[in-house]
Amino acid sequence: MSINFKNIVIKDPVILAPMSGVTDMPFRRLVKKMGAGLVVSEMIASQAMIRQTRQSVKMASHSNEEQPIAIQLAGCEPEVMAEAAKLNQDMGAAIIDINFGCPVKKVVNGHAGSALMRDEVHAAKILTATVKAVSLPVTLKMRTGWDYQNRNAPNLAKIAEECGIQMITVHGRTRSQLYEGKADWDFVRQVKESVNIPIIVNGDIIDLESAKLALELSKADGVMIGRGCYGKPWFLNQVIAYLKSNKFIPDPSFLDQKNILLSHYEDILHHYGHENGVRIARKHIAWYSKKLPGSAEFRMKINQTSCIKSVKQLIHQLYENILN
Repeated sequence: MSINFKNIVIKDPVILAPMSGVTDMPFRRLVKKMGAGLVVSEMIASQAMIRQTRQSVKMASHSNEEQPIAIQLAGCEPEVMAEAAKLNQDMGAAIIDINFGCPVKKVVNGHAGSALMRDEVHAAKILTATVKAVSLPVTLKMRTGWDYQNRNAPNLAKIAEECGIQMITVHGRTRSQLYEGKADWDFVRQVKESVNIPIIVNGDIIDLESAKLALELSKADGVMIGRGCYGKPWFLNQVIAYLKSNKFIPDPSFLDQKNILLSHYEDILHHYGHENGVRIARKHIAWYSKKLPGSAEFRMKINQTSCIKSVKQLIHQLYENILN
């Protein structure tokens, strides 16, 4: 089930999706530690990257534990994308991933993300410039097309392969769907059949069964998981075991979950500083606690405090009520 290209080996192609505001270094590091074939950074704007803004440099930073790591770039200017790719190569990235999939209005209005699926000629210029700029493998993430009438992912995949792209991830929705409706894993098979490079299927993979079905219907070489791992950094490892040998790995015990959350919280505080760290940690804490007894009141209290110790005490209290 492994994927090989250039000098990269993805032993288990169950990949953490790039998610803005989610796949920062603390989360990537935790997911990788618990078991993931590959982790991908948040989407980074290439213009901000070449200006080396504080935020973009922080988003592009990574630790040795995450290797091999893919850094995802978005932009509409070939020369800027090329320069941003070079900078990330110098910073130690193992893979450069290009974003042709983001459906967000702000990104699309800047002629980046999924907007590039509407202009295959310009898309090819971006792909070629980025591939030529670095010695690293360059990969691509895209959707099935702009809308249902223009699902051109199979043709764009051929173009990407000709430009030197090493692997393509396809989210099984069009841009016009945003995150509504269902991901069309069947259609991803058409992309797989159009090229000779690895294809990764993405979208609506939220449990073991959906991971297996997505692979079966798409005939893809691996899966990419996004929202399915919110509050469950161990989920990718469960998927790996299930796809490899039908083995079911249970969720960690509540005591282990508490310790995982506390460790994640500490890493967030260390990465962002105390003031920003508490604020950024809230969404992760909410995802971990979802469906636990007393979680609604717990989340309300978490959102009302900026005290580091109070957050820790609330976490301990939540899990102690379950364990006792």
